[in-house]
Formats: sequence, structure tokens, C-alpha cells
Amino acid sequence: MTPTPPQPRPGTLLGVWAHPDDEAYLSAGLMAQTRQAGHRVVVATATRGELGTDDPVRWPPERLGPLREVELRDSLAAVDVHEHHWLGHRDGELPRVPRDGAVAQVEVLLDEVRPDVVVTFGPDGMTGHDDHRTVSEWVTRAWQRTGRRSELWYATLTPEFHATWGELNQRLGVWYDGAVPPETPRDRLAAEVVCAGELLDRKHRALRAHASQTRPLEELLGTEDFRSWFAVEAFVSAASVVEAPGRSG
Repeated sequence: MTPTPPQPRPGTLLGVWAHPDDEAYLSAGLMAQTRQAGHRVVVATATRGELGTDDPVRWPPERLGPLREVELRDSLAAVDVHEHHWLGHRDGELPRVPRDGAVAQVEVLLDEVRPDVVVTFGPDGMTGHDDHRTVSEWVTRAWQRTGRRSELWYATLTPEFHATWGELNQRLGVWYDGAVPPETPRDRLAAEVVCAGELLDRKHRALRAHASQTRPLEELLGTEDFRSWFAVEAFVSAASVVEAPGRSG
């Protein structure tokens, strides 16, 4: 029988993500648990997600960006998070941002927040999105350059997730061309959050707040499947990935 992964006890938590809604899919339950335990949670987002639409005529960047700012604020409030930083970069252009300057931005965050745990994407970028992969690189380099004072956890997925949702993910085109989705056995996880009951209700509210992105998906999948889809949040220690790059996760 696979050992149950540890429950997170992160103290001060810092999440660094590429776009509004990344934080909700991958860590809303973790954030809610951390706040319920009386700890500080801070989120930083690199872009305003202003290109996140299939209808750029109706939703040009100058209109969508401000909407997604409001959605993110409301989503974070659903899990009682009220500290947020914008890194101020343009959606879809993170690989072209001068790396040293972006890493320095994250270093400043680490120095100011002094987190016990930092969460972000793994090198895979979860879906393979170039913005996601770039944020992972920035955060990892900043963590290394500031002496690894905190734990760094990468969001990951388990074999059980892929077995349950693999067909749906393929149908939705979740993975970018050439992407290898992360997969970490449960006995290698640094932490796992299983959202159920009130915790799942809060995560659902956090996701629903990103209505420009999530309403079509919930309508397509149905509420029950949409709530269940990312109800389990899994994290792997970056130290194990960085020090053993040939291993999965």
C-alpha cells in the first residue's frame, strides 16, 4: 500500500505563478489550509493574463487584463488571501524577459516575505506553457541564489490523477505540443492536499472567481467533474528534482 503523503504545515507560504488562475488550480486548497492555520500567504503573479482568450476582438488585452486583475483579487479573497504582488510582465513574453532582472524580482520577494515554503511550477511548467516554465526557472534560480532558506515545492501530478483524468486532459488539449506532463509517485511527494467538503467548496469558489477562464470549462465538464478535476493538489520538493534531474516529477 502506498504511504500517505505528508499533510503540509508550511508556515508562511509564498506562491509565484505566471497568470491569474494558475494559483487557484494548483494551490487554492493549500492556501486555504495555510490561512486556516493562522499563517501568512502571499501570491505573486508575473502577468495579468491579458492574452487568455479565444476571442481577442471581444476581449483585447487592454480590456481583458483589468478584468483578470479583479478576478484574481476575488479568487484570492475566497481563500482568505489578501497579499498579492504583480511582477508586471506581458502575457506570452516571459521567455524574452531579461532573466537576471526577473530573478532579482523574485529574490526581493524572498527577502521581503521570508517564506517557509515557496510553491511554483516545476521545470515542466505543468502544461508545458513557456511562461510557466520560465517562472519555474526564475523562482528556482532566486531560491538557489538566496541560499535555499525556504523549502521550494513544485506543483506536480500523480499517476492516479493521470489514470482518472488522462482521457479528459487529452480531449481538452491541456498539454502543449511536445510537453511531458509531470508525474510523481505519491510516496515521493513533499505534500498532498485533498480538497473535500468545505475545503473543496472554497477551492471551487476560488476557481469560479476566474470566470473569464473557468466558466466555459465548468459548463463543458459539468460542475461535479469540474470540482473534482484538480481537487487533489500535489507537490514535490524542488531539491529532489534539481539534484536528480533524470528522475520523474
